[in-house]
Amino acid sequence: MSAIAIIPARGGSKRIPRKNLKPFDGVPMIARSIRTALESGLFNEVIVSTDDEEIAEVAKAHGAQVPFLRPAALADDFTGTAAVIAHALDELRERPFEFACCIYATAPLLQARFLREGFDLLRGHPDKSFAFSVSTFGFPVQRALTLDDQGALTPLYPQFRDSRSQDLAEAFQDAGQFYWGRRDAWLRGDALFSSKSLPVVLPRYLVQDIDTAEDWKRAEYLYAALRAGGELQ
Repeated sequence: MSAIAIIPARGGSKRIPRKNLKPFDGVPMIARSIRTALESGLFNEVIVSTDDEEIAEVAKAHGAQVPFLRPAALADDFTGTAAVIAHALDELRERPFEFACCIYATAPLLQARFLREGFDLLRGHPDKSFAFSVSTFGFPVQRALTLDDQGALTPLYPQFRDSRSQDLAEAFQDAGQFYWGRRDAWLRGDALFSSKSLPVVLPRYLVQDIDTAEDWKRAEYLYAALRAGGELQ
């Protein structure tokens, strides 16, 4: 069964300008996702979908392919991941493959073993559309707090105000690393967050979404600790 990786990487990131090219431990951030995808041995091709010529050149220099440039209409602040993957699959319609894995360009803690786990999981469940990385919340989401109009704390879910944490169902969040999907499921537009998806559960210490400068700094600390411990190269 054949598979490709698609790494979305637009040029116009706002909160961390040019974050896909910003050096992370000495190499452009996107290079880490490309390297992990290549090292996994799972993919016939590792494709980068970008609207940016500089990103395209860096991606190719690190072993990815950039057979097309993404149109500007699919590189704004409002275009979702699913639309970007569907566009890439349309551009690659002549390639023979059954599975496509979306890997985020800003996932420096990504490990090949979890990519393999996701691939094996999805292949083993032909009735499912996707398998993607998740992690547990560190505290029951049912006990979350918010602020009212006067700035005072109020429970987001009042019905669980007096519930013991151990009595509440465990909840999971999207880990923001990768999304395995069947080619047909991506093209049909199947919903990712649905009963058609399977979880690849990552420990929380391997998960860090990167949208802000604080996220970036925390990812650097986690990466340094994991590398010192021999878990990342």
